Amino acid sequence: MVTPRRGRRSGFRIALAIYCSAVFFFLVAPLFVVFPISFSAAKYLTFPPPGFSLQWYESYLNDPAWIQATVTSIKVALGTTALATLLGTAVAFSLVRGRYPGRAWIDRLVAAPIIVPNIIIAVALYGVFARFQLVGEWYGVMVGHTIYAIPFVVLVVGAALRTFDTNQEQAAMNLGASRFTAVRRVTLPQIRPSIVSAAFLAFITSFDELIIALFTSGTNATLPKKMFDNIIFEIDPTIAAVSVLQILLVGVVIMLATRFGVGVNPIR
Repeated sequence: MVTPRRGRRSGFRIALAIYCSAVFFFLVAPLFVVFPISFSAAKYLTFPPPGFSLQWYESYLNDPAWIQATVTSIKVALGTTALATLLGTAVAFSLVRGRYPGRAWIDRLVAAPIIVPNIIIAVALYGVFARFQLVGEWYGVMVGHTIYAIPFVVLVVGAALRTFDTNQEQAAMNLGASRFTAVRRVTLPQIRPSIVSAAFLAFITSFDELIIALFTSGTNATLPKKMFDNIIFEIDPTIAAVSVLQILLVGVVIMLATRFGVGVNPIR
């Protein structure tokens, strides 16, 4: 016999499942349009496509500007990943383990790039980079993206550190290990999944970022900026082909994060 309480709970679960399905469909619906258009045989963006062809993928591969933008984006994203992971992990250790005056203010300051609108950060970076002649340089974009990605690394790694049992470090130090060795051999292996996830998150954040790149990349356009410029001046299905390749690359990164961002290596 179904009680009224169990019936209400079942109804709530069904409503929640319908709501989640609707949100998921709303988010992925553009993909059902972009993928067919990228294989369109038409000369313009039309849906449904009148025929299928690989001409827009060939157009992308044969255009040096697109390839250069892709290489720049990957180079900037890899540099951002390395810098943001290294600096963000150090800051997370400082905020979680440190006991010094002003720690709360530093915590809020680190989170500022997430709270402050991107356009304000981009204008501020442009003003600073212009003085140091970093505008138009790929490493200038990398520095800007690193500032934007560090808060995500601090949040993910900081959450792992707050749940880590520090008694394990104390036990290692009681057995003769230095603090540095205890952190390297005990703490870091156990929070490795969070560090790996934070690194992949920094990569995706940089690879998809547009506003900061608009202000600081100059002629060294990243892939999102190149797509933005093409949408302004002309629209052809090459944009759809590039979008599909970008989606596939981000999908691969997410799968790698799922594969290497879980599990803990045994302590040797």
